[in-house]
Amino acid sequence: MTTESPKKIVIEHSDFGDVNQAEIPDALLLSGNVRISHDGVIMNCNKAYYFQKENYIKAFGDVRMVQGDTLFLNGKYAEYNGNMKQAFATGNVVMRSPDMTLVTDTINFDRNTQEAWYNTYGTITNKENVLKSKSGRYYVAQKKFQFLTAVTLTNPKYVLKSNHLDYFNNSGHSYLFGPSTITSEQNFIYTEKGFYDSKKNVGHFLRKSYIKYKDRLIEGDSLYYDRKIEFASATNNVKITDTINKGIVKGHYAEVFKQKDSMFVTKRAVAINLVDKDSVYIHGKILMITGKPENRVIRAFKNARFYKTDLAGKCDSIHSSQKTNITQLIGRPILWNFDNQMTGDVMHLIGNDQTEKLDSLKVLNNAFIISKDTLGTGYNQVKGLNLYGKFRDNKLYEADIIKNTEVIYYMYNDKNELIGINKNVSSKINMTMDGNKIDTMTFFTNVDGDIFPEKDLPENARKLRGFVWRGDEIIRSKDDIFPPEENELNDKIIEQSKAEMAKENVPMEIRKETLDYDKNNPQPKPKVDSEKPTP
Repeated sequence: MTTESPKKIVIEHSDFGDVNQAEIPDALLLSGNVRISHDGVIMNCNKAYYFQKENYIKAFGDVRMVQGDTLFLNGKYAEYNGNMKQAFATGNVVMRSPDMTLVTDTINFDRNTQEAWYNTYGTITNKENVLKSKSGRYYVAQKKFQFLTAVTLTNPKYVLKSNHLDYFNNSGHSYLFGPSTITSEQNFIYTEKGFYDSKKNVGHFLRKSYIKYKDRLIEGDSLYYDRKIEFASATNNVKITDTINKGIVKGHYAEVFKQKDSMFVTKRAVAINLVDKDSVYIHGKILMITGKPENRVIRAFKNARFYKTDLAGKCDSIHSSQKTNITQLIGRPILWNFDNQMTGDVMHLIGNDQTEKLDSLKVLNNAFIISKDTLGTGYNQVKGLNLYGKFRDNKLYEADIIKNTEVIYYMYNDKNELIGINKNVSSKINMTMDGNKIDTMTFFTNVDGDIFPEKDLPENARKLRGFVWRGDEIIRSKDDIFPPEENELNDKIIEQSKAEMAKENVPMEIRKETLDYDKNNPQPKPKVDSEKPTP
C-alpha cells in the first residue's frame, strides 16, 4: 500500500523574493502581497519565510488564511506545515465561518482532522449568542465547539455557564455536561446533563436538574422547558415546591404553565400543604392547581383522598379554594375524624382566614356518623338531615345534627359497665367531643326514645337505616391515600432512578436533529441576476 506524498506549498505571488543564508538559512524570503496556496487553502500576508525542504511557511503581518467557503483565519503571525497540514496563528487572531466569528490570541488548526483549538481566552459571536471561554476546540465539519473549561454563553434572554459544553454553531444546540446553569430574569436552571436549543428556546435536562422561579422550584429526573411560553414538564420523582407558601406537590409526571399559574400532576400525585404545623396531604389520580397563591385552587380528580393527623377522607373529587377557604368533597364523600366515620351527600371543610386553621364542617343531606363502641362490639350512631361541626385547634369539638335526627348510643358508668343502649329520635342533637370520644349529647324538641337494657334491644334493632361501616377503608397514614397500583409504580420508578444515579454520568448522545440540521435547514442560495446583458 502506497501513501500519497505531501503536496508542496505553492508560492503564487510575492512582490519581492530573496535568499539570505546568513540571516535565515535555507529559506526563501518573500515580501509584498504574498499569496501562497496548498491543497485547497490560500494564505495571504505581508511577509513570509518559506522553508522549501521542510515544506513550511512562517508568515508575518496581516496574515489571512482561507479554506474554501468554510473557514477564514486572520492574525499577525502564522506558521503552516505543508507536510503535516497544520497551521498555527497568533496575535489578535480572528477565525470566521459563515455562521460565527472567534476572536482569541493564539490558535492551532489541523487540516487533516479539520479541528481548530485554542488555550487563550476566546470570544465566539454568532446571531444568537456570545460565548467566552478559557479554551476551546472547533470541529469544522460538525460546526461544533467543545469547551472543557469554564465557558459562558450569553443570549439576550439568558446566560448559560458550564465546564463541559458542546455547542453546535449552525443549529445553536448546546449539550451540557457536569454542573451547569442557565440564568434569566424569569428563572434559574441547574443541570448536570442537558440539552438547550438557543434558536427555539427549548431545553431538556436529565440529571440532578431543577428550575427555580421566584416562587416555585421544579425538580425531576427529566425536565423539559420551553422559554417562549414559560412551560415546563417533569417526569419521575417530580417535586414542585411553593417557596412562598411552603406547599409541595409530588408525582411522577407534571406540567407547569408559569404564565397561567397552573400545574397538572399525575402518577402518584399528592399536594402537601402546611396547616398550623400539621401537613395536609391531598391525592387524586390527577391533580390540577391553578391561580396565584391568594386565589389558588386545588382540584383532585378520580378517587380523591386526603389525610392529616386527625382528619382524613375520600370521595370522587376534591375542590379546595384558597380564596374562599372552602374544601369541597364531591361525589360519595366519607370523612374520618379519629375513629368517627362521617358520610353525607355533600361535604364542605371551611378554614379560618385569620388563624389559617380549620374552622367548621358542613355535611348536607343524609348526614350519618358512626363510631365503634370502644368497650363492646356495637356501634354508636347519629343520623340526621344536615350536620354542622366546629373545630378548635383543627380538632372537631362540637357538632349540631338537625332535622329527623336518630341516635343509637352505648352508655357506660364510671366503672365502664354498660348501663344501656340509648335509642331515640329528635329534631336536633348537639354533641361535644373530647378527643376521639363523644363527651356530651343533648337532644332538642320532640324527643322520643328510651335507654334499653342490652337484653331488651335485639341485634337487628341496633343499626339505623342506611348503616354501612367502612372501617377497612379508614385512612390512617399519609401512605394510605395512594392505591396499591400507584405505590407499585412509585417503587418501580424509585428503583430505576437509583440504578440510573449509581451509573457513571456520561455526556448525552448527540441528537439526530443536531446532526441533520444543515440537511433539514438548507441555506438559501444567492440570487442570480436573471437580466440579460444589453448588447
